[in-house]
Amino acid sequence: MKYFTSLLFLFFTANLVAQETQLPTKVAAVIINANTLLPLSNVNIINVNRVKGTISNSKGSFEIEASPTDTLHITMIGFESIKVKVTNDWLKNGNAKIKLTEKAIALDEVIIKKYNLTGYLEVDTKLIPEIENYRYSISGLSQGYEGGEYSPNAFSRVMNSIFNPADMLYNFFGKKPKELKRLKEMKKDDTVKHLLETKFDRETISVLLGIDKKEISEILQHCNYSQAFIETANDLQILDAISQCYEEYKVLKKK
Repeated sequence: MKYFTSLLFLFFTANLVAQETQLPTKVAAVIINANTLLPLSNVNIINVNRVKGTISNSKGSFEIEASPTDTLHITMIGFESIKVKVTNDWLKNGNAKIKLTEKAIALDEVIIKKYNLTGYLEVDTKLIPEIENYRYSISGLSQGYEGGEYSPNAFSRVMNSIFNPADMLYNFFGKKPKELKRLKEMKKDDTVKHLLETKFDRETISVLLGIDKKEISEILQHCNYSQAFIETANDLQILDAISQCYEEYKVLKKK
């Protein structure tokens, strides 16, 4: 009888603990302007750990899949980006208010270079210098290589890639294999994909991959992408470029 009572006690205790630790799978919040306290719509929210995204509605509200210790990266044009850690209390309470602060935007001085234009299209098109850029492909290598004035060292990098193609990739991709494996996951979520299409600041990629913005530029340079592409491509194109380079790295690593 004592054995049965003890077993029953353990069963109810375990059941109680399970109920207390059982947490909802989604977290909700309202995003407001820190100055006006008005709700902000179309704010981008990404769960960095799960690589899932959503957007706040007209009332500033959003709901996203999350677990304790997950990090939410919240961004909106004209506002400071923030990271918010998901806590047990937040999940239990079911809602919260998040304030975004407007950026103080200062315009840099713009210098306009003169080309002594005449106003006649046929003449002016000849006066403006052309900067040609090429992308070469080499038999036996799946990777393309950009050259031209935007990438003056392309030839030497191509030759280095032929004779020792793996070394320049090991230094980068070997450090963060887990983060880079998430590249495919990022493109599966439509919200994340759309956000990357509209951004050019590399901030979201930096957060999702856990690398510094400077490292992104270095990776692409060593993957033989020109400076023109690195500076002008949107974040989704940059993500595709890194993904392609990472797939090449995995092939070279196996060999």
